[in-house]
Amino acid sequence: MTPSNSNENGLQATMLDAEQQRKFPVPPTFDSKFEEREYLKFRLAQAFRIFGHLGYNEGVAGHITVRDSVMPDCFWVNPFGLHFTLIQPSDLLLVDHQGKILESGSRRLLNTAAFMIHSSLHAARPDVLCAAHTHSIHGKSFSSLGIELDMLTQDTCAFYNDHVVYNQFKGVVLDAEEGKHIAAALGSKKAAILQNHGILVATNSIEATVFFFIALERACQVQLLADAAAAGSGRSTVKISPEDALNTYKTIGSLSAGWFQGLPEFQLLEAREGMAYESAK
Repeated sequence: MTPSNSNENGLQATMLDAEQQRKFPVPPTFDSKFEEREYLKFRLAQAFRIFGHLGYNEGVAGHITVRDSVMPDCFWVNPFGLHFTLIQPSDLLLVDHQGKILESGSRRLLNTAAFMIHSSLHAARPDVLCAAHTHSIHGKSFSSLGIELDMLTQDTCAFYNDHVVYNQFKGVVLDAEEGKHIAAALGSKKAAILQNHGILVATNSIEATVFFFIALERACQVQLLADAAAAGSGRSTVKISPEDALNTYKTIGSLSAGWFQGLPEFQLLEAREGMAYESAK
């Protein structure tokens, strides 16, 4: 469930010579699935605090899930009603695909929408380790247009032919069928714009999910700004050609590239908090 270290993927192949590649960081390995579980819980709690500091919370809405390494048909999720910036590993809920809470801290409230969306997604996509959905400001603003992103910048090309629009908004996701529809619309892609709702990203690592979620939120912001500026000046935005967008995607849109580009967000958090996984054990 960790990103590939293949030289054919993303930034590693494009930017580094053979000697540098040997020194390139790689995802951690573990002696047991239980040890991996503890690491993933720690990393997931970090991801929530990163999102909280970026202002991605909206009341009690929003969730990130991680597939459990010991019981892959279960996942960890935030408890309903706890602010993202306060979440620690001990607060997380372990939930099965019937919605039963198997492990928890003192808070045992499960967000129904989180369960409906993420249980369907994890069931449909065994390749997905981590999925994130929030009502971030620019993501939900852009979602009201009901359109895919234009390839306006190098960074947006990370989503070239790798995001969808789910345009069947039916209110808060409270039933399993709606969750299944969202998972089906996402298909094999890594990101979705949920019309009139927000954005969703699902990848094979916590780091890649965090990075691509931030990148998608910013891509939405950039297009809102660019379209408004173009309309105000009587001009049209300049789109990147499909060929150049694809070539750029191959460099920055891979899951390996996303894992690597997500690392600085965790480094910043650890510097701010003074605590990394090794020192927390």
